[in-house]
Amino acid sequence: MSLFLAKRFATLVATLVGASVIVFLVLDILPGNAAQILMGADASPEAVAALATKLGLDQPAWARYWHWVGGMLTGDLGDSYAYGSPVLDLILERLALTAPLAFMAMALTTVLALLVGITAAARHNKLGDVGLMGLAQVGIAIPNFWFAILLILLFSVKLQWFSAGGFDGWGDGLLPGLKALLLPAIALAVVQAAILARITRSAVLEVMREDFVRTARAKGLAQPAVLWGHVLRNALIPVITVMGMQFAELMAGTIVVENVFYLPGLGRLIFQSIANRDLVVVRNCVMLLAAMVVVVNFIVDLLYAVIDPRLKASDV
Repeated sequence: MSLFLAKRFATLVATLVGASVIVFLVLDILPGNAAQILMGADASPEAVAALATKLGLDQPAWARYWHWVGGMLTGDLGDSYAYGSPVLDLILERLALTAPLAFMAMALTTVLALLVGITAAARHNKLGDVGLMGLAQVGIAIPNFWFAILLILLFSVKLQWFSAGGFDGWGDGLLPGLKALLLPAIALAVVQAAILARITRSAVLEVMREDFVRTARAKGLAQPAVLWGHVLRNALIPVITVMGMQFAELMAGTIVVENVFYLPGLGRLIFQSIANRDLVVVRNCVMLLAAMVVVVNFIVDLLYAVIDPRLKASDV
């Protein structure tokens, strides 16, 4: 198993390096003058040249890349040109909202998907299975932003149980903060839960055909004990694989959902930075999102080693 983990860690490092190169190439090397974009089409050549020098655009590409990577390793991400403050401070401030929102959405996705998927598999080809999979199909077809608007109309406008948007921070306490993020988390989780529920159902049905499941039933174990005690663990490997990919979808979905609910999170920061042509913030935020996705997939690989006993017994 140690060799397995070493290979996965090497893949993690190589992927991060590759992602940094791609992000740098897209935002700094491709045709176009970043200084001209920031200053606008009517800016004088002298002003554009001065800003290019301030941005370091007059340096070779390799020098700018190493300066950026060195800054990331030391925590110096530069200053935002639109906000006039360090990029690291901006990201940490916005990440305090986006990270809990993403984890709430992922938790809701997991709970809903496992309950629906296992329940549908236990009632295979029965009315419950058909009904749950029909609802899952509807969930897949619903766009996040449209469902977010429906949640606002129902729970904020009509019932007035939740605020229609905004976030006052964590200073008022944990529960008020979680309540403000509940509707956005549900809006993010519905589509992903529908997808994961279908995959869970398929994985559970495949495992239920195995010989050890028939043996467990022959020993007199009840259906819930067989499903949750024997089938689920063996069906989790494809489910966890999809969950790792869905985390990337959730992080990307925050850009839209945070704007619908007017939440000052990382997604809204990226949106505003693109509108303000603040390329320094965009570059570092995109790299952060890429790193988060890579790290989550590395954690998924670690979970493989916990769930699959074959990896514990070998170093393949």
